[in-house]
Amino acid sequence: QVRLVESGGGLVQAGGSLRLSCAASRTLFFTIAAMGWYRQAPGKDRELVARMDSGGNTNYADSVKGRFTISRDNAKRTVYLQMNSLKFEDTAVYYCQYAISSREYWGQGTQVTVSS
Repeated sequence: QVRLVESGGGLVQAGGSLRLSCAASRTLFFTIAAMGWYRQAPGKDRELVARMDSGGNTNYADSVKGRFTISRDNAKRTVYLQMNSLKFEDTAVYYCQYAISSREYWGQGTQVTVSS
């Protein structure tokens, strides 16, 4: 069973930055997995924030384009989400996703709170 551990969340003022990390373990296939960041705000559905496939292709939610950057370090089996110019509406629990073939694995989530 793939294990994903997120870190880096916290409380930040609007306009500030945070970098989230997601470390994967118990997998030999990190390099061919698609990695993604999703978020879920209270009372809302979970939504895609950013995703990177094994070839390095990325896609972002329109709401974060130009502010967030996803990256990965295959040697460390870690995916990152650099979040700049944070807004109040970015407040949510952020989840890491590992996807390979038809299987998905999720981390436990990390809280990001942006104060206005």
